[in-house]
Parts: sequence; structure tokens; C-alpha cells
Amino acid sequence: MVLLHGFPTSSWDWSKMWGALSGNYRLLAPDFIGFGFSDKPVDYAYSISDQADLVEDLISEVGKMKFHLLVHDYGVSVAQELIARYNEKKAAGKKWFEIHSVCFLNGGLFPGAYRPLFIQKVLSGSFGNLAAAMMNKFLFGRNLGKIFGAATQPSPQDVEDFWNIVCHHHGTRVIPKIIHYMYERTINATRWTNALKQTTIPLRLINGLDDPISGKLMVEKYKEIIPNTDVVELSGIGHYPQWEAPEVVFEAYCTFLKRCNHIESL
Repeated sequence: MVLLHGFPTSSWDWSKMWGALSGNYRLLAPDFIGFGFSDKPVDYAYSISDQADLVEDLISEVGKMKFHLLVHDYGVSVAQELIARYNEKKAAGKKWFEIHSVCFLNGGLFPGAYRPLFIQKVLSGSFGNLAAAMMNKFLFGRNLGKIFGAATQPSPQDVEDFWNIVCHHHGTRVIPKIIHYMYERTINATRWTNALKQTTIPLRLINGLDDPISGKLMVEKYKEIIPNTDVVELSGIGHYPQWEAPEVVFEAYCTFLKRCNHIESL
């Protein structure tokens, strides 16, 4: 099982589900380049396509060609690119990885239903470098709290841990470069939307409805676009369902995997 994390955090996002998931699967949870404990070069062309390349390389090194994908936020876009590649290889009759299933958590699947925070817009603009230089733990924590559910707010220790990981290897310096992924979502909207509409890979969306970025509006758009929609809606949960309600997400994910295994055996 490959776990792909979101912006601007890291694979630590999966820590509350790690023990439960590892009971049945071998887990691979990389920190994308520019995130977490991975290198964070300043002079680097960060892109979703490049991150997908790196994930492919990592999976090849591990040697497991069949896997499930569990993805969140930034990782949602990387997964969409991987699905598009999977569809293309399959249509061309070329051998590639076998993606057994994809489960999306909150993320910008469709640009028209995505509502970035003001700070994200600033970081992606002409004053992005200045805004990144002014970032601190207090501002980070305040913005993090805006995207969590009212009753599932991050603790002071959560904020401390997330912030320390973001800052590791001077990570705030590269945030303005990485956040251009929001434009990539617009540029690739047709390709990535068609990938979801056309794929034979089983899909499920587990979504925290109280997320102001990609919550209820994203669910409505998903139901409108994706055939045979499979959605689990979590009331009172925000942008980080795997952190805010790990037990509920795990249960919903397990029911999906059981259905996928049934499909594979037919």
C-alpha cells in the first residue's frame, strides 16, 4: 500500500493510522521531495509530474508492482497523474504497475470546486518568497486550525510537530516553488478528470465535509462527474480526516478494500 501525503506536511500525516494499516499490508509512505525529511533543494523544478516520476522510481526499487493507493491533498494530484499513466499504458497494451485501488481523502480533485486559503494564494503569488520568510509557528497553527473541524482541532503538540517537519532542511524556503501545484491542477484539469472518468480502477472518496478548501463542494462535484460514485462523507471533520478521525477513516477504508478484493477475485 502506497500512502501519499499532502501540502505542506509529510508522511507523518499517516502516523495515527499506521499501526492499523500495517497489520495487513506492507506500507510505503515517502516524503515527497521538498517535504518532510526529504531533500528540499531551492534550485529545483518542483512539479506533480516529477513527483509521480519519483514515486514510480521508488516503487520500482521496492520491487512490488501491485499496490493500493491511499492519498491526501497534494498526494491526490500525484495519484491522478499516476492513474492517467496507468490508463494510457493499459490502453496501449504496455506492461506497467497494477494499481488495485485508489482511495482519496480531501484534496483538489477538480479546480472549480477547490477553495484555497488566503495564505495559499499569497504564497503562490509574486510576494510568495516574502510571505514564506515571514511564516512562523503561530501563523502556521492558526491557518491549520482553519481547515480542521471545530471539535477536532490540532493540539499545541500537533502544531509543534507539524511545524518542525515543515521547517526541517529549511523547508519554508521552497514552499513558494512547491505551491505552484495549484496552477498545475488547472493546466491538467481535463487530463486528470478524464483519467478518473475512464479508469477501471476502483475509486473511493472519504471526505471531511467541514473542510473549507475541498469539503462539501468537492463532494458535490465528485458525485456530478464520476460514474458509479463511491463517497463516504464525514460530518464535523475537516481537511485532515486521517488525523482528525483515524478510526472512522480506517473502518471506511477497510470496507472499500474488502470490496476491491472481491472485484479482483471475480
